Order: sequence, then C-alpha cells, then structure tokens
Amino acid sequence: MTASPFGPSPRPRDDGHAVLPQPRPAPDDEPRAVEEPTPEDVAPAPTPTLRVYADGSALSRYLVGAPCRTQWLEWTADHEDELLTTPLGLTELRRAARPRGVEATGVAHDVEERLEVIRFSDQTLRAATKVSGVLPPFIALHLGAALAHPGVGGVATYDLQLAQASALHGLTIVSPGWPAGWWERAGG
Repeated sequence: MTASPFGPSPRPRDDGHAVLPQPRPAPDDEPRAVEEPTPEDVAPAPTPTLRVYADGSALSRYLVGAPCRTQWLEWTADHEDELLTTPLGLTELRRAARPRGVEATGVAHDVEERLEVIRFSDQTLRAATKVSGVLPPFIALHLGAALAHPGVGGVATYDLQLAQASALHGLTIVSPGWPAGWWERAGG
C-alpha cells in the first residue's frame, strides 16, 4: 500500500478491483449518555437590556450649563452603557457645544468616544419615511433610527415632537429632570 496525503490507498482485491480500508472510529463516534439538567442546574436566560436612543437634545445635557444637566448625569451614571445615537445626534451635540467653547467641544468629543453610534440603515430610512409626513425630517430620522434598531425600547429626548411620536410608537421616553408624561401635557 502506498502512502498518500489524502489517506490510505486502496488495497487490491483478488478480482483486481481496489477496496478502501475501514476508517478508524473517531472519538466522538460512540454516543454518550447525556444527563438531563435539573431545574437547579439551569440558569435563567439573561434578560436583554433594552437600549435607549439619544437625540441631540438629550446629548446636549452633558454640557455645562444645560438645563437638567445634574439629573441627566445622575441618570447616565447608571445607564450610559444602554445609550446609542446616530451621527445626526452627535452633530446636534457638536452644534450645541461649539458656541460654548473649547471645554464644551471636549465634552462633546468625550461623549462621542463613549457612546455607540449606529449608522442610518435602509430600515431606518424606511421607518423615517413613514413618519416624515407629520414630523420634520431630522426628527423623523431620529425616530426611524429608534424604531429600526431591534434592541431599542426607549428614546432619550427633550424634544416635544420626538417624545410624542416615540410614545405613540410604544417607546419609553427618558427625560431626566422633567416630569413623567411631560409630552402629554405640553400644548403641541
């Protein structure tokens, strides 16, 4: 029998035809008994953390002198890892920071480094298009991003139109420092 890089060569039979030797059994060929886990052995499935989409009105609360900054910072101390935004949210944050000077611009840069930034997908644009008849374009894009992302369950905003539209779509509104349901009582 000649050695081959592809395995054993066939050995000739008495009638002139070749026969492949039986392969070796693999260690996992033998079925093993599997014990069923008891309820005590099974850990409960982790509850997925719902994400919160933050628009520029919420992100600007990171800046010194912003209304509700203290409450926003207290809330983000426990929830910042749940936040995500889009390039539009960051643009709005930078726009709010620029007139406040170098320190505010640095804060905006730090926020940008810490938060997850999602891109506008086809699903985002499709969702935004569905609400663009009643919302200004940028607000529609924010809502589209929140609706299209599968993990988002809330929207951090201080914008009345975005809060109202988000609530209508079943998203939780996060506005630390403002009363619960503020978007329902606002005359708009």
